[in-house]
Amino acid sequence: MLTDFKENYSPLFFLTALGNGGLTVAFFIFFMFMTPHQDAPMATFDSLQSYLATAPLYATLLTIIGYIFMLYFAFNHIRLLLWNIREYRLYKKTKAYAELLRGNNEITLMAIPLTLTMSINVFFVLGAMLIPGLWGIVEMLFPFAFLAFLATGIYSLIIFFKYYSKLLIQGHFQHALNNSLSQMLSSFAFAMNAVGFAAPAAMSENHIIVPTAAFCAIFFFAIAVLLAMKNIALGFYAMLEHGINRESSASIWILIPILTLLGITTIRLHHGFGFLMQDPGRPAFLFIFCSTVVSLQIFIGILGYLVLKQSNYFHEFIHGRKDNGEAAKSPAAYALICPGVAFWVFGMFFLDKALVQTGLLTLFSLPYFILLAPLLYVLLQTIRVNWKLNRRMLYQQ
Repeated sequence: MLTDFKENYSPLFFLTALGNGGLTVAFFIFFMFMTPHQDAPMATFDSLQSYLATAPLYATLLTIIGYIFMLYFAFNHIRLLLWNIREYRLYKKTKAYAELLRGNNEITLMAIPLTLTMSINVFFVLGAMLIPGLWGIVEMLFPFAFLAFLATGIYSLIIFFKYYSKLLIQGHFQHALNNSLSQMLSSFAFAMNAVGFAAPAAMSENHIIVPTAAFCAIFFFAIAVLLAMKNIALGFYAMLEHGINRESSASIWILIPILTLLGITTIRLHHGFGFLMQDPGRPAFLFIFCSTVVSLQIFIGILGYLVLKQSNYFHEFIHGRKDNGEAAKSPAAYALICPGVAFWVFGMFFLDKALVQTGLLTLFSLPYFILLAPLLYVLLQTIRVNWKLNRRMLYQQ
């Protein structure tokens, strides 16, 4: 049974639902990049059914496994989303919530629209993979998807403007307590808005939807980049002066999912404008761009791992206990899930867009599986940590 946290609740618990939503998309990625779907820009129930009609037995078995995990994480996403909404409504009635609104941690409220935007993506994936013939009427659905992303985008802006207007007027931001990258949650949320709008911009063939959705994607993309530059500068300044906040140190990896979201947004916009302007673009762009994003993610991943390892973060907050024998419980630890999912997702974009589609790599060749292996390792480790965190923090002992 899920724990009732009451005043001990934190909006960061929305990251539990976010992580499971990301893992839902992670298993969809197998179908997206490893099965043919010539009639649609993404894998669908119909494309998979057509593929399995002539596929070998092992492909059918792997498909069943992929579906099981995709549906399992989708179910957990919905269950944890509803639990968080209930817990958050109760939390808003406590003194702890009023205290939250008076400090730096108000930024954690951005986890709510971030997760809701992920929910739209999860339902879109489930619809495509479970409903036969859905792609035939997808142009009718894109306006509704646009409005859904618009709603979460406006919600993100409302929370952000309320938070920052108070900071600019009252000036109570505590720089000494900003010794992490937790303020990057705002960039994360806006980047999620951007990639959401980029979906209809890339997949629609409506000459009104494509540029309108593309503009909204660029709008949130620009905000995410602007805030990221500001938050990186202030966060690293505080960390270099005071040392990293140990409980929030997992936030150093938040740049990985932000890079994934901004990277996918760029690829989708590149595809969308290629359709509008009848210009498919040059393969060199995709190779250089995807390589740049993956390189930055690897660099950040190594730096973050060294910091977390040397500070004994994994032992205390994932596997171990505090000195007094109690389990160390911090919802901020769920910030470890999104980077793992994000690295897997953009890694697959890199293999497909930068290598396979440019003719530099053959799908399912030995070099392909060699490059796939570290991505799979990261995904499996992410699933393992997700299960550990759930048992550790969400369920009554």
